[in-house]
Amino acid sequence: MIELEKFGKIFCKPPSSSGQGRQVLNLEIMGSNPIGGTMDERKRRILRAISTLSGTIIGVGFFSLPYILSKVGIYALTFYFLFLGSLVILIHLLFGELAILTPDLKRLPGFAKYHLGNFAEKIAFVSSILGTYGSLLAYLIIGGGFLKNFFFPIFKDSDLLFILIYFLFASLFIFLGINIISRVEFLDSFLFFLILILILILGQKFFKVQNLILISKPQDFFLPYGPILFSLWGASIIPEVEEVLEKNKKDLKKVIFISILISALFYFSFAVLVCGILGKETKEDAISGLEKFFGKSISKILFLFGSITTFTSFVALGLTLQKTFWYDLKIEKNLALFLTLFPPLFLFFLGFNKFLPIISLVGGVFLGIEGILILLMYRKIEKSKVKTFLLSPLFLIFLFGIFYEIFYFLK
Repeated sequence: MIELEKFGKIFCKPPSSSGQGRQVLNLEIMGSNPIGGTMDERKRRILRAISTLSGTIIGVGFFSLPYILSKVGIYALTFYFLFLGSLVILIHLLFGELAILTPDLKRLPGFAKYHLGNFAEKIAFVSSILGTYGSLLAYLIIGGGFLKNFFFPIFKDSDLLFILIYFLFASLFIFLGINIISRVEFLDSFLFFLILILILILGQKFFKVQNLILISKPQDFFLPYGPILFSLWGASIIPEVEEVLEKNKKDLKKVIFISILISALFYFSFAVLVCGILGKETKEDAISGLEKFFGKSISKILFLFGSITTFTSFVALGLTLQKTFWYDLKIEKNLALFLTLFPPLFLFFLGFNKFLPIISLVGGVFLGIEGILILLMYRKIEKSKVKTFLLSPLFLIFLFGIFYEIFYFLK
């Protein structure tokens, strides 16, 4: 699941039993060699690695992007995709170097402890857990909304009812440890792609370029920062992608670049399609306004797909967080389940029920902290003063994003 990978896979894991450290391999890859394997095998591993990383990145964040486009216009959104896409690629490349040069660790807190010490590990843990809560809350809000719209107008004005139904079913799956969802992770990406194709085929005749052309208001100009960062981020899975490549470590840079490019093109296309159809009527969940163009039957299919993708991701992410509390933090199993499920629901009842501000907070603040930790770790291993000097602007970008998103969330 996309959001599972963003937050659920950044926790500590002991080194592998082999005890082998990682090292940079500078190999000449030919048609066949005893170390790098055959070219066919190498290509298969590259494709698998691209599929893993791009499948991890593409997720529920894409529902927010058409609404953002309707607020800032195509020019501002294009700028943010180019700017933040480049930033995300760079951070992923830096973390890829760290993954190659660091002993066999799987999660960001483990990397932070190895390079920066115990305090950095604790920061990584706290930030990861809070970010996971934010992701679960976002799933709860948008998934419950999709479920309600699927049954509408059978039940009207019953948002809370469907939020609770969604939560109870997801909690049951997590309580029973039904991990079959992890075996059909491809389903999410397939359904996301199917949604895009349906909208492309059915929406062509309603598409208007003028819906995309507008100048953003000053108060909306920074609106895309958190959601786009949230949508494109997948650094936490880089160590596993590196393992997929095995001895062909030099392909990691190529995999990172292609995966993020594919994800960015997917997101941008979806945002342009939906906003080009709906214009200023675009909603935060992207597909609520399509019924008047596509009819009830197609809209219900879209809402059903949205419900399924968010539900599977919620369960998978919840299972991972429960195991983090249970295995890593040594909390009793039932208490770990309680700590996993009820804080997001409690936050919803406290009034934190807006999808866009929540993913903006998660993207801008918690992923910003992750980015800063990666920069600090890289600066420690990189001896070149020129390279480390170039990291300073990146620190400032993440710091600005953290403060801006906190202010945006609290206002």
